[in-house]
Amino acid sequence: MPIYEYECRDCRQRFEYLLRGDDVPTCPACASKNLQKQISAPAAPQVASPRGPACSIPRRDRPCDTAGGCGQCPCTLGH
Repeated sequence: MPIYEYECRDCRQRFEYLLRGDDVPTCPACASKNLQKQISAPAAPQVASPRGPACSIPRRDRPCDTAGGCGQCPCTLGH
């Protein structure tokens, strides 16, 4: 079941919709069916390292929040 992004042509509300079968999405703000499907990048799967899950905060200015470190992040803890 793919998730699509839409923009309502009536109220300009942007939203995501989990499309199931022959569902017809409607705007959650105004209930309009006058929608434009938006182009969006697919979500990249999260890859776990052999040492455990990947860091959820892989930034140099904040430490890794994975217990024991993931061994792959550029965090300031250096693990």
